[in-house]
Amino acid sequence: MDILLINPSSQAHKITPLTTFFLRYIPSPLSLAILAALTPEIHSVKIIDERFENINFNRFYDLVGISCCTFNATRSYQIADEFRKRGTTVVLGGAHASALPEEAKQHADSVVIGEAEETWPQLLKDFEKGKLKPFYRQTRPVNPDTIPKPKRDILYKNSKIVPVQATRGCPYSCEFCSVGTSPLSGVFRCRPIESVIEEISEIKEKNIVFHDASLTILPNYTKQLFKEMKNLNKRFICEGNINVLSRDKELIKLAGEAGCLEWEVGFESISQATIDQIGKKTNRVEKYADTIKNIRDNGMEVLGSFIFGFDTDTKETFNQTINEIYRMRLNKASFNILTPFPGTPLFERLEREGRILTRDWSKYNAKEVVFYPKNMSINELLTGYIKTTREFHSFRETFRRFIICDGAKNMHISPLTILSGGFFS
Repeated sequence: MDILLINPSSQAHKITPLTTFFLRYIPSPLSLAILAALTPEIHSVKIIDERFENINFNRFYDLVGISCCTFNATRSYQIADEFRKRGTTVVLGGAHASALPEEAKQHADSVVIGEAEETWPQLLKDFEKGKLKPFYRQTRPVNPDTIPKPKRDILYKNSKIVPVQATRGCPYSCEFCSVGTSPLSGVFRCRPIESVIEEISEIKEKNIVFHDASLTILPNYTKQLFKEMKNLNKRFICEGNINVLSRDKELIKLAGEAGCLEWEVGFESISQATIDQIGKKTNRVEKYADTIKNIRDNGMEVLGSFIFGFDTDTKETFNQTINEIYRMRLNKASFNILTPFPGTPLFERLEREGRILTRDWSKYNAKEVVFYPKNMSINELLTGYIKTTREFHSFRETFRRFIICDGAKNMHISPLTILSGGFFS
C-alpha cells in the first residue's frame, strides 16, 4: 500500500530558493514522522512538507493522511478535496481536526481525533479490510513508553534543525492554550530518558529543538536529561516556565552545560491581573527580570513571547509592554495577537459572548484579529500590534540591544537562535 502523509502550508505558494533557505531552520513536524514509524514496513510511506515541496495530485496513492492545524485548515481541506476528487481515500488528523471533527469529516473519509499511536495502526488494518470507520478517537492518554522513534529519514533532507520531544502534555490550563486544555494531550507524561538520549544520539545534525510544552514541569526529570546530554555535542532550544527558571539555578546551569542556546518563555503579559485572568499559574510578573538574568548569567538567551488582545488590555498596553521589555533588558521577543483556537476555553467563551469575528481559519495565524476585543477596537489592536513589532525588530533597536547595551562579545547569535523568532517574528 502506498501512503502519503502531508504537512500543508498555510496556503498554496511558489517554492523559491530564498524561502527554502530560510525554512531550513524551521523544523518539520514530528507527528508525521511518528505516523511513519507506526506504519508496518510492508507499506510504502512518503512525507511531503508543502513548505518545501509541491504536491503532485496526479500521483496515485492508496491513502493520504493530512495533519491539520487551525492556521492551515483551509489549505488542508483544499488538498483533501483535490485528492478525493481523484478517488483517493483521505484521512485528516491533528489539533484542528480533533477540535472540530464533524467539520473535518466533510473533507475526509475518516478523521483521527487526538493522539494517533494506538488509532493509526487500527485505521490501517480497517482500511485494508475495506472497513474504514468515519472517526477514530483516542480515549486514553498514550503511554509514553510506547511512543516510537520518529522515522526521520523520510523527512525533508535539508532541514538544519531537528525536532525532539521528551515529554507530552501540560498540567496547566491557560485559557488560550490548546495543549493544557485538551482532555488527553493535557495529561503530562515523560518518555524514558534512555529512549530520548538514544534518539538524540542518532541525530546527525548538531542543532535540535525540543517540541515540549515546557521542560520545567518536572525539574528533576529535566536535570537528569540534561546531565545525560552533556557529552552529545548538541545545541538546542527549549521552552520553560518562569516559576522554575527564575529560581532553579542548578537546572539553568545544567542546561548550559548540555548545549542549550536559548529558552523560549511565555511571558504573555506584563500585567499580573491579565496573567491571573488567563489562568497562567506559573507566571509572577515580579519574577520576569529574575528569569532573564538567571538565564543570561549562564550564557544563554531568552526569547520572550507576548500576546496582545486580552480582555484586560487597553490601548496603553502596547507602550507599557515595550517599555517594560527595555527595562528588563530582554534582547529577543516575539509578539502575537490573541487567537481563540477551536477546542480552547477561550474559543468557547468568545463564541458564547458572540465575539468571534470570522471562521476563516486562514486568518487564525496570530497576526490578524479574528474576534471583537473588549477594551479597544479591532483596528486599534491590529495597529498597536504592528507598531510594537516593527519598533522592537527595527534595525535601530536591534543594534542598540545587542551592540550598544550588551557589547558584541555577549552576542549569542546563531542561525538556530535567530530563526527561532527573535528577529523574524
